[in-house]
Amino acid sequence: MRFAFKTSPQGTSWEAVLDVWRAADEIETFESGWTSDHFQAMHGTDPATPRLEGWITLAALAQATRRLRLGTLVTGIHYRHPAVLANMAATLDVISQGRLELGIGTGWSEEESRAYGIDLGTPRERSDRFEEACEVLTGLLGPDRTTTLEGTYYQLAQARCHPKPVQRPHPPLCIGGSGEKRTLRTVARFAQHWNFDTGTPAQFRRAREVLSEHCGRIGRDPAEIRLSAQVRFTGDPAEAAASAAAFAEEGAELAVLYLPLPYSPHVLEPLADELAKIS
Repeated sequence: MRFAFKTSPQGTSWEAVLDVWRAADEIETFESGWTSDHFQAMHGTDPATPRLEGWITLAALAQATRRLRLGTLVTGIHYRHPAVLANMAATLDVISQGRLELGIGTGWSEEESRAYGIDLGTPRERSDRFEEACEVLTGLLGPDRTTTLEGTYYQLAQARCHPKPVQRPHPPLCIGGSGEKRTLRTVARFAQHWNFDTGTPAQFRRAREVLSEHCGRIGRDPAEIRLSAQVRFTGDPAEAAASAAAFAEEGAELAVLYLPLPYSPHVLEPLADELAKIS
């Protein structure tokens, strides 16, 4: 098993996030760092809580690090037109010299979407739109010179994305979510990485089995898709390592340790020491 960490840019300072990422960049145990992508405070936090924009933060972190792979867990696809997101991703992959993981999801926050006047849609509409967005992203980021698409949600006419990303055919698409009928089917079709957000190892195993079934229906080898799970780090390194090990037993290849506030680089070394015991 490999390991990563996650810092949400909410209720914290840029300096605190930067200190953690710079310290983690020097610790080989952590192969990647992740941030979340929302426009206002989430998860029951005081709405007045400040929050840094995810992709601008990620671009700055790419310049502040040399080794870590980096991405968002995850970007709601309805936040930005996927053609715009494709160009953002290509540029960030160039800036980071091929370290980007493109983390995306269908989107879920009704409150945030309503506040910003962004159409979230019904569950079915979200899933349909998400599949079209994956076509846009893989088309523009892939090797073809132009992309044309006549979809319900997106229409492209010989659209270009240049320069192309460093990673070929494109940065790995990391899709988050565990919806059995649609999300995991979309993972099977498009993703190189699947992330399991919240739940138990048993629930992870169930979702992994459903993903494998979807792969079988389209003739794809499920081994082509990297499997990761997020683990909440509450401050006890041994407990976090045990949780990561439980997901590893169910087939997870990467554990993403979600760090708690207030962010401090001092938690990283003790955490890495415990994680190294199960790698």
